[in-house]
Amino acid sequence: MRELRQISVIGLGLLGGSIGLSVLRTFAGVKTVGYSHRAVTRRKAKRLAVVNEVVEDIKTSISDADLVILATPICTFEEIFSAISKVLPKGCIVTDVGSTKVLPHRWAAKRLPKRVHYVGSHPIAGSEQRGVEFARDDLFDQALCILTTTSKTNKRAVGTLKRFWSALGCYVKLMTPAEHDRVFASVSHLPHIAAAALINVNDVESLKFAGRGFMDTSRIASGPANIWADVLVTNVDNTVKGIDKLTAELRKLKKAIKSGDKKHIEKLLRQARDKRAKLINYKVRKKELEP
Repeated sequence: MRELRQISVIGLGLLGGSIGLSVLRTFAGVKTVGYSHRAVTRRKAKRLAVVNEVVEDIKTSISDADLVILATPICTFEEIFSAISKVLPKGCIVTDVGSTKVLPHRWAAKRLPKRVHYVGSHPIAGSEQRGVEFARDDLFDQALCILTTTSKTNKRAVGTLKRFWSALGCYVKLMTPAEHDRVFASVSHLPHIAAAALINVNDVESLKFAGRGFMDTSRIASGPANIWADVLVTNVDNTVKGIDKLTAELRKLKKAIKSGDKKHIEKLLRQARDKRAKLINYKVRKKELEP
């Protein structure tokens, strides 16, 4: 990775801090610079040494960067692109770790100068925890990372990011922004909505009796509300279609249960069990899950 002498991370929460720590572990001699708009986060990041240098000014953080990574809520991207556009060095690669991609690509094309190269990144890693204090240098080990590209995306920048995320421990796959947002509305955004709804349909007293199955099923509802609100409002059409599909499946179960059709209930539950078994086998083969 000789082409990367400085990597700048904008946003020093769980993902941003983990990127910093992973780079420090992996790339000897590469300088890491971090920026957060919150003074308290900057102080924590300095104390935890998640990057080489924490700065107070966003333009200073990226003025000598070869790679800039946005790890802030998605709805801040367009404003950040505008703020850093005049300072970005020629040939710099700009990416992000957001969970939606159509709008970030559109914002990048509109706000970033032609002398830099934007590629979308989405490492499928993290947890319901938030904050730089939860950052880990192994967060990306064995994780899938999606790179999103268009016909105009610079191929050399894509190659650099492939090598970068691979070095941090990721398996890398390429998608178009539209394909990414369609797929992840179903396998990422919809589960969060379902988990939140599952919590919200229960009263506080009933929740006290919840067992491990309920806790496992609803875990992702603990994710940061502001981050997830940004995800949902930047992928509206796909998310709404996902909710419609989920509602249709619930109606099938509701109809079978209401009519006492045990065979149909068993068929629907068995179908889900079998599909999940195939998913687990696939993930084990890909070494994304322990056998």
